[in-house]
Amino acid sequence: MDNTDALKDGPLPAARLVVPGSEPVTGGETHEVVIVGTAHVSEKSVAEVVSRIEEVRPDIVAVELCPARYRALTGQEEAKEIKISELLSGGKLYLFLVQWFLAYTQRKIGDEMGVKPGSEMLAAIEAARRTGARVALVDRDVGITIQRFWSAMGFFDKLKLLWSMVPPALGWGGDEKIDIDSITQEDIVTQMVGEFRKISPGAANALVDERDAYLARNLHLLSKQGRVLAVVGAGHREGIARHLAHPEDIPAMESLNEKPNKRITFARIFGIAVSILILATIGLVLVSAQSSHAILLAFAIWFAVTGGLSALGALVARGHPLSVLTALMVAWMTTLNPFVAAGWFAGMVEAWKIKPTVSDLKRLAQADSFSQMMENRLFRVILVAALANVGAMAGTFISIYLIWQRLGLVDPSAMLKGLI
Repeated sequence: MDNTDALKDGPLPAARLVVPGSEPVTGGETHEVVIVGTAHVSEKSVAEVVSRIEEVRPDIVAVELCPARYRALTGQEEAKEIKISELLSGGKLYLFLVQWFLAYTQRKIGDEMGVKPGSEMLAAIEAARRTGARVALVDRDVGITIQRFWSAMGFFDKLKLLWSMVPPALGWGGDEKIDIDSITQEDIVTQMVGEFRKISPGAANALVDERDAYLARNLHLLSKQGRVLAVVGAGHREGIARHLAHPEDIPAMESLNEKPNKRITFARIFGIAVSILILATIGLVLVSAQSSHAILLAFAIWFAVTGGLSALGALVARGHPLSVLTALMVAWMTTLNPFVAAGWFAGMVEAWKIKPTVSDLKRLAQADSFSQMMENRLFRVILVAALANVGAMAGTFISIYLIWQRLGLVDPSAMLKGLI
């Protein structure tokens, strides 16, 4: 029977979990750490993991999982309602999209190879159970990793990443053949990580280097509790080995687990600049207006254009009529306040009407086309929020232009001549 077949159906038997550093250590002896580098969607890796565990017979099998990913992979994830307000606020929407994109990409490769992502981890846990070894979850929490990954990327790197999500969402591409088994080869891995560093050094540090250190520190602690076999992605093997050779130089866990501090970014500067432009426009209206009629006209332009385009965005996203109406009514106000967004309100109303659940979250990662994604209630909420925000932002600039034109501060014909 195929090594993956036993893992496809039914719940995984409970594993004996051990926490690094939780058990008393006597004598300070350090045991051997065997590192098995894998491709996360390779049947060959699944077979190799099982073979090495049966050969080495370690006391502890350490897997590249955090508790959250372990629960999701083994079907032990709690059925809880999605807090839409948290998803749509504080930049968490972008973090969710990044996490979805990574999961989607891995699943697509796994479908091509006929192997479920994470199968080698499940195989390691099952092999540990059969051989009597304990299981240790040694990876950093995926939420912290994604936050640090996103924070480390520059503005244009983020744009490139978000733009790269468009083709898979629309079902484009996917015809390239990938030699997954070659990814476990050291020279190929080094080359791939090197290319990633060229694209975004900070993101590579958060996704690879920091986790190398985190994994190595946990493995070093476990090595004092028994012989360890670690199952990790091939991209981490070299970095972990380097850290284990000099454990005294591994960064402290506290520094690796810190959530990124908010910093001044291009997006923040852009937001401040837009706010100043809006305030300047309001000031010009109040100073230049000859009558209350001119002020009311400026407000009418602002309300109609920002609200109309925000509502149009919600409508294009196939939002509920109440969500569209909400975008129309609140956009003029939210565009004046940099701390709130029209999409947040429209998305909350959409969530209230269609009530997305955890099952929608799971199905979203399995969608193969944009049409399938559009049938997903959670994706609908996200799209309503996103397009309502895009519409409101576009409406802001158009409104400013129209109001300035009305005040005589902008001459469209002169601008057109200048462009020609």
